[in-house]
Amino acid sequence: MRKEKFTVAIPDETLTDLRERLARTRFAPEFANSQWEYGTNGAYLKELIDYWRNTFDWRKVEREINSFSHYKTDIEGIPIHFIHEPGKGPKPIPLIMSHGWPWTFWDLHKVIRPLTDPASFGGDPADAFDVVVPSLPGYGFSTPLTTPGINYWRTADLWVTLMREVLGYDKFAAQGGDWGAIITAQLGHKYAEHLIGIHLHLMINLDFFGGDSGPKPEDFGPGEEGWLEHGRKFMREGSGYMAMQSTRPQTIAFALNELTRRALLMDSRKAPCLERL
Repeated sequence: MRKEKFTVAIPDETLTDLRERLARTRFAPEFANSQWEYGTNGAYLKELIDYWRNTFDWRKVEREINSFSHYKTDIEGIPIHFIHEPGKGPKPIPLIMSHGWPWTFWDLHKVIRPLTDPASFGGDPADAFDVVVPSLPGYGFSTPLTTPGINYWRTADLWVTLMREVLGYDKFAAQGGDWGAIITAQLGHKYAEHLIGIHLHLMINLDFFGGDSGPKPEDFGPGEEGWLEHGRKFMREGSGYMAMQSTRPQTIAFALNELTRRALLMDSRKAPCLERL
């Protein structure tokens, strides 16, 4: 199974299109939301959009992204992008790291060099890793995703193929958080014979998205009751996005793409350049 070198190179017209869309953002009316009681705060959103339009330098970030070794491969008809950085040490340990939702592989970029070259950061070369950081299917440059049913356990299957058949590692370690944590947990659950070990920074049941009701008071020891209530509060007040993404993702996809584009087209007579959208 082949891998091919890949370079991140976003066309100028795509960046121009983004700036034009941001310039014509239509803000919804807002009141009584200064503390984010009902969701995103409008003043914060306006500051964020101004930053993306006038301050953020994509080309600078793109150069930093391309300072790593990027590759793409195809596994079962699914395009997979990944960073692969060999370790600098006597016997580097292969390690695949999985990001979460809605982030990208770049969420992990600050740890790649310390893990691959610990000596340059005051560590022991014997602790080096061969680091693999893929983009989850359908995220970033692992697109377009046209195969349904690519959930966390199918992604774990893909990662085993990536590590063993594409990169040639018989055994490897795995790390993940958020959605990446449940992928990593599945790797340890299903493929223990191929795993050196796993590291998670989110503990979640593998059946969480299958209707599990979550932990019960008796599952927690003395002094841990606060964590239970913390989790329950999040599920009551902060998980609306997860319910939408887990059950009706195409609805939000249309809302954030096609409907926004149509709203922009209503102003195309004032800005003829938008007619090409």
